[in-house]
Amino acid sequence: MNVLIVEDDAEIAANLYDWLAARGWQPDAAADGLTALHLVATRHFDACILDLGLPGMDGLTLARRIREDARSPLPILMLTARDTLDDKLAGFEAGADDYLVKPFALREVGARLQALVKRSQGRVGESPLRVGGLCYDPFSGEASWQGQALKLSPKSLSLLQTLMRQPGRLFSREELEQAVWGEPQASSDTLRAHLSQLRRELAAPGAQGLIETVHGRGYRLRQADAT
Repeated sequence: MNVLIVEDDAEIAANLYDWLAARGWQPDAAADGLTALHLVATRHFDACILDLGLPGMDGLTLARRIREDARSPLPILMLTARDTLDDKLAGFEAGADDYLVKPFALREVGARLQALVKRSQGRVGESPLRVGGLCYDPFSGEASWQGQALKLSPKSLSLLQTLMRQPGRLFSREELEQAVWGEPQASSDTLRAHLSQLRRELAAPGAQGLIETVHGRGYRLRQADAT
């Protein structure tokens, strides 16, 4: 899932970026409102983390413009040090879907983002994905094999999640690239390299052979492993 981090504090933005990326999100970042507004207008995001105290265009103005100018239903989680009731009400009136006061726990940010995305996509009751001994929990962003946690890189986790949603289905190169990177890649080597890495990561705990390559057509998670 793609998330836009709008935060002018470089340290906070980096912490959010690294933590979310490590859990399979595809983060992008903007340090000011104008840059963020351009990204919202030109790219797809599943959620936005928005600081109020931005240079130039503040967070409240940006939220209003996302709603009014861009006409976007993008789920917005506001992060701010402003903790009065009036501040929170102003945030909701500007278009925020949720509000979290600094300092915050990264795990709570992740949980609130997941809830916002599920709600916006009508998947509030989404259950963990299970394919044979494989399990992926969309809420925690963690995968396991026969109960043992898998140590997967962020891109590997995104690939595995995509394949597990439709076991046995043949995915083209373009479909997987769109799901993981949000756009086609210049070379097929990028996807092949990450699939090779995912296969190695799965093989470590004994889950080798799950991803099948159909030459010239694409890739799929073996349907036999869903039985």
